[in-house]
Amino acid sequence: MQMPSITADFLAILALICAALALEVAHLRRSGQVIFNGGILLALGLAIICALPLLSGLPWAELANEAFDQVVATFQLLHIAYVILTL
Repeated sequence: MQMPSITADFLAILALICAALALEVAHLRRSGQVIFNGGILLALGLAIICALPLLSGLPWAELANEAFDQVVATFQLLHIAYVILTL
């Protein structure tokens, strides 16, 4: 699937926001302050806003079909492992 350049830009912005958020959380944990203050909630809101165009451009039917196939394969693997272990 070809990703439009605007989606790649939003993905890069989202990655930068998440990295900044991770650094802020690490700093707040070291200083013993409350983690969910206004700045972190603002950064989280910005990350969600940046992700919305990315999420709207994804082919949800194909992703759901692939996820369902993976779930079925996982259940089959667990069933086989259960049968082997109970022999």
